[in-house]
Amino acid sequence: MFFEPHLRDKNVMRYDPFKALIAPRPVGWVSTMDREGRVNLAPYSFFNAFSSEPPIVGFCSEGAKDSLTFARESGEFVWNMATWDLRNQMSETSAPLERGKSEFTHAGLETTQSRLVRPPRVKASPAQLECKVTDIFELRDAHGAPVPRFLVMGQAIGIHIDDEFIENGLVQITKMKPIARCGYQDYTVLDRVFAIKRPEGAGNSGAGG
Repeated sequence: MFFEPHLRDKNVMRYDPFKALIAPRPVGWVSTMDREGRVNLAPYSFFNAFSSEPPIVGFCSEGAKDSLTFARESGEFVWNMATWDLRNQMSETSAPLERGKSEFTHAGLETTQSRLVRPPRVKASPAQLECKVTDIFELRDAHGAPVPRFLVMGQAIGIHIDDEFIENGLVQITKMKPIARCGYQDYTVLDRVFAIKRPEGAGNSGAGG
């Protein structure tokens, strides 16, 4: 099968398969705070890491949503790891609440104070990244026309990891059981990993490469 995305036959492919193909994707569970101190927490399907030195992550807002607006106002955001145990609460934070109404409260999540930024963290999450916004880009299509999609990039200036999940200096990621976004309404959980030794000269082949 071949098709151009904008010419997809919806009688054959009822739902857009793009997100199902680019999978799994880490969940960008992002907490932000505006100038007035109002807090937002939302999961983002388009999120990933882009650099290790300095550590930079980014999430893409499809439209000018509160996470984008708050991050732009404050210059800060927090990424919270979404896990199997928190899957239902994570989903609840995607509800379209009115601005100023806390998704933390709506989902029954407790906050905890960050060290270096103002937005709070999800207390029950086993890992969080406190981030300072470095760039915000409005995406463009292949013809150079701007589209209402905004990529928010941030440098992690503080990292929290629950000591329970550190053994011999290594993060035991399968014990954390982070969840990842697939297509449609689907997610997956990371509960098994395997190692592949990289060819000599292929870059960092050590732990966490």
